[in-house]
Formats: sequence, C-alpha cells, structure tokens
Amino acid sequence: MSERRSEGDPGFRRVAIVNRGEAAVRLIRAVRELNLEHGWGMRTIALHTQVERRAMFVREADEQVVIGGQRPYLDHDELDRALRASGADAAWVGWGFVAEDAAFAEMCARIGVVFIGPPPDVMQRRGDKLGAKLLAEQLGVPVAAWCRAPVETVDAAAECARTIGYPVAIKPRAGRGGRGIRFAACEEELAQAFERARAEAMLSFADATVFIERLVTGAHQVEVQVIADHHGAVWAAGVRDCSIQRRNQKLIEESSSPALSAGQERELRAMAVNLARSVGYRNVGTVEFLYQPDQQAFAFLEVNPCLQVEHPLTEVTTGLDLVKLQLRIAGGGHLEGEPPPAHGYAIEVRLNAEDPEQGFAPTSGTVELLRLPSGPGVRVETGVAEGDVIPAQYNPMVAKVVGWGRDRPEARARLRRALAETTVVVPGGTTNKAFLLDLLHRPEVIAGMADTGWLDRLVASDGHVPTRYADIALLAAAIDIYDSEQGLERRDFYAAAGRGRPQASHEIGRTVDLRHRGQTYRLAAAQTGPGRYKIEADGATVDVQVEPLSRFARRLAIAAQALRVDSVTDGSDHLIEVEGVAHRVSRDEGGVVRA
Repeated sequence: MSERRSEGDPGFRRVAIVNRGEAAVRLIRAVRELNLEHGWGMRTIALHTQVERRAMFVREADEQVVIGGQRPYLDHDELDRALRASGADAAWVGWGFVAEDAAFAEMCARIGVVFIGPPPDVMQRRGDKLGAKLLAEQLGVPVAAWCRAPVETVDAAAECARTIGYPVAIKPRAGRGGRGIRFAACEEELAQAFERARAEAMLSFADATVFIERLVTGAHQVEVQVIADHHGAVWAAGVRDCSIQRRNQKLIEESSSPALSAGQERELRAMAVNLARSVGYRNVGTVEFLYQPDQQAFAFLEVNPCLQVEHPLTEVTTGLDLVKLQLRIAGGGHLEGEPPPAHGYAIEVRLNAEDPEQGFAPTSGTVELLRLPSGPGVRVETGVAEGDVIPAQYNPMVAKVVGWGRDRPEARARLRRALAETTVVVPGGTTNKAFLLDLLHRPEVIAGMADTGWLDRLVASDGHVPTRYADIALLAAAIDIYDSEQGLERRDFYAAAGRGRPQASHEIGRTVDLRHRGQTYRLAAAQTGPGRYKIEADGATVDVQVEPLSRFARRLAIAAQALRVDSVTDGSDHLIEVEGVAHRVSRDEGGVVRA
C-alpha cells in the first residue's frame, strides 16, 4: 500500500465516529494502531447519546460529543450539528445506521467532512436495487428471475408472480439489513405480503417502491469482500458464507464457503470485481450472491456499500486490516499489486444478549460478569465491559467471537472451545451462547449443508432449544432455592437472637415445585454436610457434591460425573447453564401475588 502522502498519511486528523458499541471500538483501535505505527496525531470523536455517556466506546474515544433526538444516529440535522461542533474533518460510519445512506454522504461533502466510504453517487446507484440488478444483467452476471420494474398494485404483483413462478420474494427498492422483505408461496398469500412489504419499506426507508423476484430456495448466501481505491484498482479479498440466518439476520459466518470449489470462488471474485469497477466503486464494500448447490448456479443479490459486521473473517484469513484500508483509501491511497491470498479457515458467531427459549427476546441491563475467551486462533470483538449497560433500544450484541484454524474442523473446534470459555451475566436475561454451541454441533453445520432457510425451519419446529442436562438444571435450581431460604432463615434467627428471643424452624429440607419447558417437577432438597446435598424427586434420591468456583459458578459432582454450572436468579426464574447448555427453570408458586 503506497499513497501520495508519506507513509500513507490520509491527511485528516479528527475522525468522528457515527456509530456506537463494538463498531465504534473497532475504529478507535485502528486509529490508535496507526498513530503508534506512524507517529500520527489522529484523534477519535465519539458521537453518543446522553444515556451512553459511560459506555465503553465513549470512554475509549479521545473526545465526545452528545447527540439527541428520537433517532439520534439517523437524524441528519442532529448529525450535521454534532459534526460541526466536533470540528471533525472526517466521518467513519462502519455498518448500520447511516452507513448506506447516500444523503448522509452528501451532507458530509456539503460541510467539508471526508466521508470514509464510497462517493454519494455510487451509493445512490447501488442503493437502487432495481438499477443494480439491471446493471448486473447487462454485465452478464446471473440474477434470479424477476419483474424487471417496480410493482405498484396487487394486480400487477399477481401478474408478475404468475409469470416468474412461485414462491416469490417482495423486496423494497431501497431496502437494507433484511428489512421490508416478505415472501409468498402462492397467490393466496401474495396480497398480504405485498401490502406489508410496501408498508415496512415506507416506514423504514421513506420509499414504498417494491419489486418481485423468484425466491431462490435451498441456497447459500455468499459474498465477496471488495476493496477499491480512487485510482482504478479493485481487489477481491476473500469470500464468505453467511447462510446461517434467522429472519434474514446473519448469525454464523464462515470464510470461505464450504459449498464452493476453488474454481467457483475464482468465478465469484471475477464477477464481484467486474461489478464494483462498472459502478465506479470506492473504498470497502461487499458484493452478495445466492448459490444453489444442486444447480451449481449463482444469482446476484446486491452490492453492500460499507464494511460488514463479519469483516473480521477476511482480516484473520488474509492479514489485512480493512478499517485501516478504509482510512487510507479515503485519503487518496493506492492499492498496489494483488490482494494477499487467504490462509486457513475462520468461523464467526454473533453472541447476543437474547433468550432463544423466550422467542429470542432481547435482554437489556447492566453486565455483572463478562468473561471472554482467549488462546490460539481466537479473536473477540466487543463494545461492552463489566459494569456497562446493554441498552434496550439497540442491537443486543455482546461480542463477535471468531475461531481461526488451519482448516475448517480446527476453526470450528477452536470456536466451540472459545464459546465454552465465555460467560456473560446480565440480570433478568441470558445470551444465545448455548444456542450457538448447539448449532455448531449440528450435522448440517458440520457438513456445511445449511442453507439460508435452514435455521428458520429449525426454529419454527422448536428444534432449536437443546434438552441436554435438563435434569441437572432442575437439581441446581433446587439447591439454589434451598441455599437462599436457609440464608434468609439464618438472617431472621440472628435478628431475633439479637432481640433476646431466638426462634428456629424445625423444618428439615425444602420441597419446591419447579417448572421447566411446560412441565412441573416436585423436588425435596436437604443439606447433609458441607457442600453435600440430598435431592428427592419421583421416589428417587440423588446425592450431590457442590464445589463453589466463583460468584455465579459451581461444580456439581453427581455419582462419577462432574459438571460446571453457571446460574443467575431473577425473581422466581433461575437461568442455569450446564456445561454451556442453557435452561430456564421457574419456581411454581401456585398463584402467589408478588405485586
């Protein structure tokens, strides 16, 4: 990489971060490294809301500017004010929020701030999915059968669907992030899907224009990382597979794709470079395709004009730093030679504060414990630390965890080991850690056969909730309740003794009714010695030895089996992980009114 300025100096010194959380921390670290490497004095300025004033990314930034309003990271007037107040000469947007917003890029140009991304006209051309598909056809890039024009009425939608054949997808012209897409398997479903797609498109993008294309089923979603400078050079630096998705949101990503041969990867890279060059692309972006293994056919999806959440996969397999490249290219830097070849294999998961047992309900609150993994071949990207708050109004991602290996089995093994070492405690909720571990152990994932609809089908059949160690979770909950009530009884005894009238309960043990996944279980627990308990259930007796490990962790020894258990109590609910498998156990209180 060599640029006009000495040592690749991009020329700007004050970079405003129009993003938050893990994305913002990623930029801050890249700038720090460039400063340490070259002796530059580049400063980072975190735009943040008032409630985020103590967040990790705000603490780590060199300077801070408060933004307000109903949707502060999307409000152009508020961002205009904040950028002017910050004195920034460049703006980095990462992914999400205004990262794909051509109007924001135009605003930056108007006020003299370098937008670290593609030019506004390129974003406009790419943002119009209709125009992008027409261009792809002109270049000979395959696309799925589609209506080739906007569809404005239900009757027109029905005519188009009959022509191209069901099932169909109704997509917004200006859509991004999977929002606004609706599906129809037959004509009876079309009218409702069409109206809902238009309504969400209007709400999300202020543009109700939609088009219809044939739904490609049984496909993998594959994408090519493209990098383009301002001097005509375009790199295709890695292929990723993002097929494991829930409701169009990626959850597990791989680099490269287990479904593609080396020859198909080369073909995909060539198509991506041709598309990027034809639209005059600049900076870092992604060209996305669908691939049908049974037909060995590709279908163009879109050009994504920003850094992607899953960019660490390309970084760990190529050695590139895509954020540093963004900064250098924005300052006029050159791409020299060919992109570095990929080495090894990488898999990434998104660790979210959400409960798969409760319909993936997001968790918000203070992070009481955060234990992140390390070791060979492990990379973690996070924007939270212990004591930070996961806000309810934003994506509940805790971290991205990447496992790298010499081949796919080693990468998967390292990722599973890393996840097993991870502990996150947020009172009132849990994470999807156990869900991810279970997915990585599924035969469809091991074989690389999961298509874009596989996870949604699994969740719809309730097959996504693991059942292993349910009995151990019930035993752990019974012991938790016994210890808690014994503690309360001791406190009351000491308080009464202090008043000269000690009173002790004559009850030996505790009997509790517990609910787990719709079933009720009655367990009787009693302590028989230091760390020793006897549990009775359904006429059977189990002896349990408990060894405390930390505030939330214990080791339970049952017969010849020793298991690590992490548990958090939230009211009548006990969130319990046994060897990484999560369970929610509730105390059945028979209609007790608590409030």
